[in-house]
Amino acid sequence: METKYKRILLKLSGESLMGSQGYGIDTVRLEEYARQIAAIVVKGVEVAIVIGGGNIFRGVSGAAKGFDRVKGDQMGMLATVINSLALSSALEAIGQPARVLTAINMFPIGEHYSSRRAIETIESGVVAIMAAGTGNPFFTTDTGSALRGIEVHADVMLKGTRVDGVYTADPEKDPTATKFDEITYDEVLARGLKVMDVTATAMCRENHLPIIVFDMDTPGNLAKVISGENIGTKVY
Repeated sequence: METKYKRILLKLSGESLMGSQGYGIDTVRLEEYARQIAAIVVKGVEVAIVIGGGNIFRGVSGAAKGFDRVKGDQMGMLATVINSLALSSALEAIGQPARVLTAINMFPIGEHYSSRRAIETIESGVVAIMAAGTGNPFFTTDTGSALRGIEVHADVMLKGTRVDGVYTADPEKDPTATKFDEITYDEVLARGLKVMDVTATAMCRENHLPIIVFDMDTPGNLAKVISGENIGTKVY
């Protein structure tokens, strides 16, 4: 298999890790993700990963329920660490080395993140899982993944979600919504499409990091995206 991308930042949704459970971590989904990731590392792709924490706790919704926003976001960061440890464990269980790097110093749970350490990790064939967002409140894991993708010089950010791309409206709510094959950052911002938050989209635009939004929950899709198959939506 020819690979179109040599180095990727894979952004995974915390909600997707719930699988059919509705909360927490579904071990079947986790293993599916691990197998998809290991299958592209074998092909020589360098993989850095950022996972959300929405299956455990979301700072924004926590703030709406009365949590202090800063503490709520810190709880969300810790949720991403739990998911990162789970994914690293699932990868290592199938023989794929992985390392968790945390934005907040959390030794011995993970190594303290630096871009140099992350690049060394992925260049050696080990998956780098970068947890705890940016380490700052008021930034989403979308912004965290945009920042990390730029820092490690990724060729592309792959945003693995439950839907198979970017639509004119939410396809789960609007049956008339149509899918884009590709769309510019400016159009995403102008239309107010919920691809990523505005800060993350603007960072990707300024640093010329293309985004591909695709359905990660269908096994084999990650390898298809890496090989350049036209699935999902490219934001450029």
